[in-house]
Amino acid sequence: MVKKIKANDPSLKSWLEISKESDFPIQNLPFGIYSTKNKTKRVGVAIGDQILDLYQLLKLGYLDSLSFCEHCFSNEYLNRMMGHGKIEIRDLRNRISELLNAENPELFQNKEAIAKVLDLQIESEMYLPVKIGDYTDFYSSEQHAFNVGSMFRDPNNALLPNWKHIPVAYHGRSSSIIPSGQDVIRPKGQQKLDDNENPIFGASKLLDFELEMGFITFQGKPLGNTISTQEADEFIFGMCLFNDWSARDIQKWEYIPLGPFLAKNFASSMSCWIVTLDALEPFRTAGPIQKPKILPYLEYSGNKHLDIELTVAIQTENGAKKVVTNSNYKYMYWNMNQQLAHHTVNGCNVNCGDMLASGTISGPEEGSFGSMLEISWKGTKPVKMPDGSERRFIQDGDSVIFNGRAKNKDINIGFGELISKVLPPK
Repeated sequence: MVKKIKANDPSLKSWLEISKESDFPIQNLPFGIYSTKNKTKRVGVAIGDQILDLYQLLKLGYLDSLSFCEHCFSNEYLNRMMGHGKIEIRDLRNRISELLNAENPELFQNKEAIAKVLDLQIESEMYLPVKIGDYTDFYSSEQHAFNVGSMFRDPNNALLPNWKHIPVAYHGRSSSIIPSGQDVIRPKGQQKLDDNENPIFGASKLLDFELEMGFITFQGKPLGNTISTQEADEFIFGMCLFNDWSARDIQKWEYIPLGPFLAKNFASSMSCWIVTLDALEPFRTAGPIQKPKILPYLEYSGNKHLDIELTVAIQTENGAKKVVTNSNYKYMYWNMNQQLAHHTVNGCNVNCGDMLASGTISGPEEGSFGSMLEISWKGTKPVKMPDGSERRFIQDGDSVIFNGRAKNKDINIGFGELISKVLPPK
């Protein structure tokens, strides 16, 4: 049971004017790295359409009650700040909430300070928020696994025998994780055409997005130790939207016997604001009944799934835009606690700033699938775009746009947009 978190109080109002449609109400307060024309890279917190500069806030004495130093916030990554751990980050978020609270004049009455600590998001540049040491990608949506298995095997043998016993995963490439707004260059590699005896080399023709969510870890336990499902929440800093780009034609040829390689490691895109797990606590929901019975180390108690609505849109170079999927993170079969417990059950260590991604998130019906492979059903059901063109997979010049939001009758907790444009191969 999570201790009541002050910053999550749905009745809180900020002295800043915040649109009801904003991803960033006072109950969110996600962390990111930004700069402006006059400021170098630093830690900021999103609030409405603005960013709160934590470095300036500390310099002005507003964070003196906490143990953070200037280097925690005058930094090009969140890792040093995250090194303080779950409880101190919670205290920091509570303090920021206090300072932005409409009932607290402490910061609001100091106009000089406000001018120093607030920057407009539209006038700021965002960056990769975390120095990612290691990256693991799971395969934890049952509908996605069923869809893919049905296409490439048959519906009766869609799931491999291990799928409902372990959260299947592979180690990805952390160096090619890029922030929202950075273009993706179409990859090249070997492909095996069905009617050709030998593989050919060239640019991927079947470039695809994968709708995922990622979570970032605090420092874990030393090598040889495990993190249980019960403990897992204490080791999770927060979440982001994650597009694990996939070159389906390259993948088909290379993935047996060792799984994805060049089809995946050319780029994965992440949103720039990390929404803390604390901020998402009000959106916990029950997960599916897991059958057959799982092994004890994967068992968990309480609601460990999250109700986060997700959308994906494709925008063509001429501006034609269409939402191609509406899904939800709650559709996952395996939750984050199980993923982290399984990842460490053999003694594998996780470090501060590691990225663990969910795997493609597909809902139970058409319209909620998390990749073009499924949406177009291997290219047999093309998507009609508003400009009259069709999409089976992603074309050069297309931008893929993810949005995510957890919401209830009181508040919206959003992640900001994740957008990536595809450029021709070099």
